[in-house]
Amino acid sequence: MADKSWLTDIPEMDRADLLTIRKTLDGAYREFSRNYGDTIESFFDPLLSFLIWFEKLLLATPWWLVIAILAGISYVASRSWKMAASVVVVFVLIGYFGMWDNTMRTMSIILVCTLLAIGLGIPIGIAMARSDRIQSLVTPLLDIMQTMPAFVYLIPVVMLLGIGKIPGVIAVVIYAIPPVIRLTNLGIRLVDKEVLEAATAYGASPKQRLFGVQLPLAMPTIMAGINQTIMMALAMVVIASMIGVKGLGQPVLKSITNQYFTLGLLNGLAIVALAIIFDRVSQSYAKRSQQHLGGGDHG
Repeated sequence: MADKSWLTDIPEMDRADLLTIRKTLDGAYREFSRNYGDTIESFFDPLLSFLIWFEKLLLATPWWLVIAILAGISYVASRSWKMAASVVVVFVLIGYFGMWDNTMRTMSIILVCTLLAIGLGIPIGIAMARSDRIQSLVTPLLDIMQTMPAFVYLIPVVMLLGIGKIPGVIAVVIYAIPPVIRLTNLGIRLVDKEVLEAATAYGASPKQRLFGVQLPLAMPTIMAGINQTIMMALAMVVIASMIGVKGLGQPVLKSITNQYFTLGLLNGLAIVALAIIFDRVSQSYAKRSQQHLGGGDHG
């Protein structure tokens, strides 16, 4: 037994080493945030200015005009009067129950985050589709982003940038961007090789093949990715409210801490209603684009 006594010393040594590593990493990150935090924050200033402007615009626009624009967009996307009428009913009820301002704040941050995710995600997805090496590098990162709990990556963002809109936007984009990257990559890779060969035979350049053939044919799959990205961005609303993002998430958080059942239920239902509207509109647009392509193929 005496010979095995060294086994009991290993955990203690490991703990000491781990503690040293953790202290070193904590110190290095604190030093980094002190030295570069302000520079990184100033880099995001234009985005913050745009967010504030967009939020003020939605809040200042008359409610009936906002509802009319949203109903119009949903009709153009879905070609369904039922969808447009549903949008009108949902937003009138949101206003009636006194949740209009918070809904506009939530919509402003969701729209900006979705546009950012699309703007960053589609080019990354295209790069992955064109290079197996890039795909092998990016895929593990996407796996980590999708499996890591949202609270974990809030920690470095908040330590670096404090609380407020920008840390919220970064957290939402990190959480919501993987589907649009994955499905852009998948959609382009699934494009029929024969179609690409035919385009090449007609003298199409790689750029013409990408924009004229691959992206249009991959559009239904890309739209499914955008749809998932919107859903995941909305799912982050309550978590983002913990770091100072105003909107429907804050009353839900308040209701959890103070046990205000009705407040939480109504604001939670408003988030669900937004999610269903965004989901139905984007899905029906994807179906229409697919039918349009199908019609084009038969023609």
